Amino acid sequence: MNKIVLGGAALLALLSLAAPVYAQGYPTRPIMMIVPFPAGGPSDTVARITAEGMSRHLGQSIIIENVGGAGGTLGASRAAGADPDGYTIMAVSMGAHVSAPVFYPNLRYDPRTDFEPVGLTANAPAAIAAKKDLPVNNLKEFIAYVKQHGADVKQAHGGIGATSHMACLLFNTLFDLHPTLVAYRGTGPAVNDLIGGHVDYYCEQAVSIAPGAKGGLIKALVVSGNERLAALPDVPTAKEAGAPDFQLNVWSGVFAPKGTPKDVIAKLSEALDKTLQEPGTGEKLAKRGGTVPGKAERGPEHLRKLVHDDMDRWAPILKSAAAENKPN
Repeated sequence: MNKIVLGGAALLALLSLAAPVYAQGYPTRPIMMIVPFPAGGPSDTVARITAEGMSRHLGQSIIIENVGGAGGTLGASRAAGADPDGYTIMAVSMGAHVSAPVFYPNLRYDPRTDFEPVGLTANAPAAIAAKKDLPVNNLKEFIAYVKQHGADVKQAHGGIGATSHMACLLFNTLFDLHPTLVAYRGTGPAVNDLIGGHVDYYCEQAVSIAPGAKGGLIKALVVSGNERLAALPDVPTAKEAGAPDFQLNVWSGVFAPKGTPKDVIAKLSEALDKTLQEPGTGEKLAKRGGTVPGKAERGPEHLRKLVHDDMDRWAPILKSAAAENKPN
């Protein structure tokens, strides 16, 4: 039998040729998309919309796995530690990447270095919503009510560091509000308790507020930003409601574990871009209060820069707000 012995240089050359071959055949089996929050929340909603389109363009199913808890950090930790082979990815909102490092000093992942960005999936303003029978009709009356009743008012959030915690923290700081904070494992359970009247108000992406508000199950009082939403046309903007400094755009994106091959990231990003170009994607997001990122905002490098910039921007703001709004 003839033996072939490869030298170091030849072996490296052969391996370098193998990587593109692997990527060209990718994907050959279903992909798991971790959503670090329970089903029904904004991250889950956006993930399912984008996963459906990406599945078609990749020719393989994308299976959603909800891993909630600790403001999204449990699921994000699991995704960071997954095999970097392209068969485990994560769909997440900015909370687990931007605010979680502020509130979890022993975080098991570094948002800057432990993930490969794939691309943005959606942008959405935050909204403030109250239970339907709270005796207020607008934001001014709501602020007065919370000031008057103080710790008797219960404010829900989907976990420390989640976007719902982040949005309410900023809102409460702006108006010197000090409610009792009630933590949940994610947006879905928190909104369910808001609808049931077990808590008084909640701050979250409009994607999760719009359905209940349109159905008359909760009261939407204001949306962050300066433009009204098609999904909530009767709800005033921050400027219109007398809260011009309530400015928050919540982004969502897809990430893969660090070390995932560049060619695989390119295929995932291309499938995501094609999904975002489809009119149906924009229509589904718009109905829920979200928007498709512009062409210039798509792709891995924009998302990488966004994570770095937002971590630098929000860290001092959140630390200051957290010091002034300690849980009762």
